[in-house]
Amino acid sequence: MSDRHAGVHLTPFGSFGHVRDWVFDLDNTLYPAECDLFAEIDTRMTDFVSRLLNLPRGDARIIQKKYYAEHGTTLSGLMEVHNIDPAEFLSYVHEIDLSPLPDLPLLRTVLEALPGRKFVYTNGSRRHAERVTEKMGLAHIFNGSFGIEDASYAPKPRPASYAAFSKMHDVEPTEAIFFEDLARNLAPAKDAGFTTVLVHSEKDWSHEPIEARPASLADVLGDDGLGHIDYVTGDLAAFLEAALETLKPACPPETQT
Repeated sequence: MSDRHAGVHLTPFGSFGHVRDWVFDLDNTLYPAECDLFAEIDTRMTDFVSRLLNLPRGDARIIQKKYYAEHGTTLSGLMEVHNIDPAEFLSYVHEIDLSPLPDLPLLRTVLEALPGRKFVYTNGSRRHAERVTEKMGLAHIFNGSFGIEDASYAPKPRPASYAAFSKMHDVEPTEAIFFEDLARNLAPAKDAGFTTVLVHSEKDWSHEPIEARPASLADVLGDDGLGHIDYVTGDLAAFLEAALETLKPACPPETQT
């Protein structure tokens, strides 16, 4: 795990015996940010705001990102400020072409091998999570998907969202590990008791609000500090593969004859 993509570890690597549940954010975490799938969603969010508020796309994008930074998601801002129907928004922004998603056989293999349950936990819709995992050939591995509608539209990083996830799937946070590309979304997870992993990429996120910018290789910890992040990785499959190695029983020492 010395490769810069595999990550650095802010606590001693190998403390995974307590993990019963493996929880993964979806966009730019379960699939690599470099495939640029989220750009499709981002564009459709701008289009939705433009049509809703009858604004030029440039002005709509400013409002979109303002709501994202201040409310946790663009959707939350639109609901709280403009009282929109969330189902209409989610249906529109997630109706995207999934062909950019790569086939990741190593990720599939290590996810299948992990002991315990696996969940997808997203600020997007549950249908979006199910479509993506199906396209990636991962749907059969997961025990469930948790979308923003399951949290009554309270997004990460609001503590109520994590509580709703844990209650719905009977997850004890102190026995779970949480993977996420947004540093700010790991703070409440850590407070709840999750082991936390920040997944970074080499993508340039400088166009995103600094308060809600995904982790990049150049700015791997975002602007939120270290206290709520246990591990950092740029290669999810490599991280999980290494975690699996630590869970294998140690070989007994050879006896001298």
